[in-house]
Amino acid sequence: MEGSAATVLVVDDSRTKRYLLVSWLTRAGFKTIEAENGAEALARVEIDPVDLVVLDVRLPDLSGFEVCERIKAALPAMPVIHVSAHAVDVVDRTQGLTRGADAYLAEPIEPEELVATAHAVLRYYQARQRAELLADRLSALADATVSMHAAPNFVRLLEAAAAGAAQIFKSPAAVIAETFEGDCLAGVAPAPGAKSSVVPWGVEDTGVPIGATVRIDDPGVWDLVDWPAGDTVTVAAARLREDRPPLYVVVPTHTQTVRTPVLVQLAQAVASAVEAQRSFDEEHRIAVTLQRSLLPRRLPEIGGLDLAVRYEPASARTEVGGDFYELVMLDGHLLMAIGDVAGHSLHAATVMAELRHAVRAYAVEGHQPGVILDRVNELMRTLLPNELATICVLLVHPSSGLVRLASAGHLPALVSVEGRAEFVQQPAPPLGVRAPRPPDLEFVLPAGATLVLYTDGLIERRDATIDEGMAALGAVASRVDDDLDRFCQRLLVELAPPEVQDDVAVVAVRRR
Repeated sequence: MEGSAATVLVVDDSRTKRYLLVSWLTRAGFKTIEAENGAEALARVEIDPVDLVVLDVRLPDLSGFEVCERIKAALPAMPVIHVSAHAVDVVDRTQGLTRGADAYLAEPIEPEELVATAHAVLRYYQARQRAELLADRLSALADATVSMHAAPNFVRLLEAAAAGAAQIFKSPAAVIAETFEGDCLAGVAPAPGAKSSVVPWGVEDTGVPIGATVRIDDPGVWDLVDWPAGDTVTVAAARLREDRPPLYVVVPTHTQTVRTPVLVQLAQAVASAVEAQRSFDEEHRIAVTLQRSLLPRRLPEIGGLDLAVRYEPASARTEVGGDFYELVMLDGHLLMAIGDVAGHSLHAATVMAELRHAVRAYAVEGHQPGVILDRVNELMRTLLPNELATICVLLVHPSSGLVRLASAGHLPALVSVEGRAEFVQQPAPPLGVRAPRPPDLEFVLPAGATLVLYTDGLIERRDATIDEGMAALGAVASRVDDDLDRFCQRLLVELAPPEVQDDVAVVAVRRR
């Protein structure tokens, strides 16, 4: 904290002269420490909290000029005042100032002159130190703000905020905020440069007003990290809207200046990033809920067949997509379909809903898969001329295992039987394109075999080709678990990345 007495190192080989200088400075309110030669002075400035050096020019081991140069080389912001009873001419004073001294006093020295010179030199250096500290903190604040806004989710945001606060104030730090679901979390950084973490933490809303406020608290109230012993903590609370809970940034009090401007700015920057993340999470949850509501709500129960599906929306930093699937019994046959509308947006999800309902409607009319795709394609080219989609439609006869398949540019279905996985290839143009289509493909699904439909989110990677992804799928799907739900989940675990960048849909049917 600012306002404490400055510490002056008095360096002189004359005990009498040191006594006088120390007495004058002590009466003026300074703290003093002493050294009687240059080597001792250099050692003291390295280990003691010195604010100002009063340095005699003539010392028994080193000249005061050389000592001053060494101090300035190691600590450029350390002020030095030369004093001398012998080197008093213009050449000496010029050499002293040229080699780094901030003032040069020739004896006899009046006490008032020494004290006034010490205050003047310290005012300049304290202002310089404050300016340098503020510049460093504002630079670190800018870096922290960028990291917070680049965070992919709420947890990463709090980690970045805590790490940024620790780096700004060179101390432990904690940042506490609520998700849009009401879960209160704390990002904790034990030290600058240390790995930050996020833990659950409860805070009572004590009527924090809109804006930013600062208060001093007991460290025990925020028992999240080992705070410096004997110090309190300074808490900045920020709130952007009346209907939003406040957030808190907590740091040791000794790190703060009188007005705490950087702490307030950090709290406001965190509040802005948190508000953006809350809004995004809320909007994404609404979009995913809408997308799920457009998919089948339950699987049909069919004698002789086991069914399982898995659908995973993209990670929170990606908009919802147009992946969909269909499983419904029509006139003794199981209608299976899986598709993917181009794009990732709420619009893609609404186009997906239109295609799914169109497929169901044409299937109810009794059309075969190829005719269904022809009619859906005409519908798209007429009503949705700027859209593209891939789709695979199958009709499965449960008792005989006869499958009739038509594809429109979708990834090939996979059949796994007796430890072998084979892809059912039927190259065809996607929906939205006027082009010849191949006839329907017919085959029999053997007893005990499993048919798998999927979207590209399961196998596509930025660091691998599509062929490599399909080969990986074939290897994993060659073994089918007794529990078909567990099998679909295993496909996602072993093939999908930790943060899903694209929607993933998997449909599996096994003929008993």
